[in-house]
Amino acid sequence: MQQHVKPRREFDAIEMEVYSNRFMSITDEMGLSLVRSSFSTNIKERKDCSVGLFDGGGRLIVQASHIPVHLGSLQGGVAAVLENYKLEDIKPGDAFICNDPYLAGGSHTPDISILTPVFYEGRLRFFAANLGHHSDVGGGVPGSCDPSQTSIFAEGIRIPVLKIACEGVLDEQIVKLISTNSRDPLERILDLKVQIATNEIGQRKLIALADQFGIAAVEKAIDDLIAYSESRLRKRISNLPDGTYKGEAFIDGDGIGYEPCRIQVAIKVEGDGITFDFTGTDQQARGAVNIPKTALDATCYYTIKALLDPSLPPNEGMALPVTIVAEEGTLVRPKFPAAVGIRSTSCQRVVRAIFQAFADVLPKDKVFASSADMNATMIFFGPHKTREGSFVYLETVGGGAGASLENDGMNGIQVHVTNTSNLPAEALEIEYPLMVRRYALADGSGGEGRTMGGMGIVREVVAMTDGVRANASCEGLRTPADGVFGGGQGEVARLKYGTADGAVTEYDISITNILMNRGDSLFLQTPGGGGFGRASELTGE
Repeated sequence: MQQHVKPRREFDAIEMEVYSNRFMSITDEMGLSLVRSSFSTNIKERKDCSVGLFDGGGRLIVQASHIPVHLGSLQGGVAAVLENYKLEDIKPGDAFICNDPYLAGGSHTPDISILTPVFYEGRLRFFAANLGHHSDVGGGVPGSCDPSQTSIFAEGIRIPVLKIACEGVLDEQIVKLISTNSRDPLERILDLKVQIATNEIGQRKLIALADQFGIAAVEKAIDDLIAYSESRLRKRISNLPDGTYKGEAFIDGDGIGYEPCRIQVAIKVEGDGITFDFTGTDQQARGAVNIPKTALDATCYYTIKALLDPSLPPNEGMALPVTIVAEEGTLVRPKFPAAVGIRSTSCQRVVRAIFQAFADVLPKDKVFASSADMNATMIFFGPHKTREGSFVYLETVGGGAGASLENDGMNGIQVHVTNTSNLPAEALEIEYPLMVRRYALADGSGGEGRTMGGMGIVREVVAMTDGVRANASCEGLRTPADGVFGGGQGEVARLKYGTADGAVTEYDISITNILMNRGDSLFLQTPGGGGFGRASELTGE
């Protein structure tokens, strides 16, 4: 048995609520500052970023309500600092930078983490951490992530954990090295400096908290919060019947070919512990759909929180009852130097498989049909509209959510481990030589049922100048979202390229580095969600 036995621990509910909200308020302020101060549309408009706080030993204290998959990179980055630097070599005023999935716990190269140690009374007590998805860090294609890439070396600059600031002095040469490897170096410089300043806000707030309550009381509160989350989650798990529950999901292809890739999971509930075992998942892909360890971990933590206890405080305690088994060399634990740029879409399919497995054990009112479960991407590159140099515009487009027992799935929404906003058409057209021709819900794309699956999104973007390069990818071009309990499937995605003279080509695989001239357009329709129950249940047939 995996039963966890500990002496019963009493918690001061009021005290924990106070501290939990204080820590969350710090991350909220950091997150708002990061979004409002950044220069790239990907962070300032789409909010493709995350922040978190860790204790001096690398345990998660809190992650803001941003993007669940980013938790893996933040945890991995803090761990990399502690593994690669002796404590005596970490000083007040230092800041660390990293992004590499193999060397520094990252999940793909565009996600750059900044990690700032926070000292109090001469000792390392905390880390303030944030992550920004940078629209381009070099590599084989604009945007630095494309399913057809076959090596991490094609996905842009790899940054092991390095000191980007030393005792308060910014290392401009590291900033220059990173920015000159980008197709838009000015954006990289400005956003990196905003990320460093964001952590300084967290540092000041943590020191003020220790000044107010005393460092001993703050550290005890952290221990209590983590222990409380662990205890609460173990209780939820222990309410499930022991057993092994299986699910599977498929990715359209390996990023290069059309053969579907299988993700298989067996969820073993034993006492108050739970194991996610991915034995049987296909071997690692040739293309960039592989999932690094930290991204898989974050995805599993998301699913158990979402299904068993959505209001669980997001800290280290939610990971302690969970064991994750994944064989090296598979899609969910690739070997170096496998490409991983599109890992978020594959993570969405991991969620699909886990949700499917839990459908066998959860009450019916806690079950959801499959959602779009993808991270559809449109990337454009070309001469900048308002300044010298080139732009890289990145957009991820939502889809339909799966239906539940009492509610239709939500329309046109980011689901599960991604949580970005859209880029409004007005902002896009001001910033870039592009025009949004269509932006609407894909009418009727949700699966039928007692409750309907959510509708996907139609987005069509037109080049307003010659010489624009574009990439586009969308999972679900061939594998629809399934319904549950007799509900219908959602519609599959559609991806088309049109020229100014009216010729249209439809694709059932990603588009890489296509040349667009004035009047050419890129059309994307994202998948709909699955339905719940049979439609006949509404009529009593």
